[in-house]
Amino acid sequence: MRFTPASIALAVLLTTVSSVGLTQRPDNQINPQSVEWQKAGEAARRAGNLTGATDALESALAADPRNRAAYVELAEVARAQGLQGKAIRLYREALLLDPADVSALVGQGEAMVEKGAIAKAKENLAQAQSLCKADCGQIAQLSAAIQKGPPVAVLSAKDKDPATPNQAKTTENP
Repeated sequence: MRFTPASIALAVLLTTVSSVGLTQRPDNQINPQSVEWQKAGEAARRAGNLTGATDALESALAADPRNRAAYVELAEVARAQGLQGKAIRLYREALLLDPADVSALVGQGEAMVEKGAIAKAKENLAQAQSLCKADCGQIAQLSAAIQKGPPVAVLSAKDKDPATPNQAKTTENP
């Protein structure tokens, strides 16, 4: 009688642990449908169809949210669209799935440089260097982007130059 509460607790614990193990897949078993959508998204991005690429990659993530490569590819699409903040967030999602993903670290670092966050990009560079023991071209690419600095903002004809005051056109009457 005195072992009944302990045996009930142990039974509940074993039931919970065994049911969790049955529902989760290992990291290397991504849903094949998700992989197909991911490849379609990569092809669309290479073809220049960023909207189609976004749709396909979001479908890949809906099919299997553990598809880290789809997050990285979707972040690349966001960078191509000029959405560096979104790209940084998507790279972070990929890094949550695998903190040792050098391509996600480098991509996030490059997006940070494009956004102007050089100090955080340097942190990503240091982390990527610690992970990549051999000669990694991606690390050299991030290092070069940090040395170059953020892109210079170009004013378009629609933008007003903040240094010049607004001048109203005046017509002189003779």
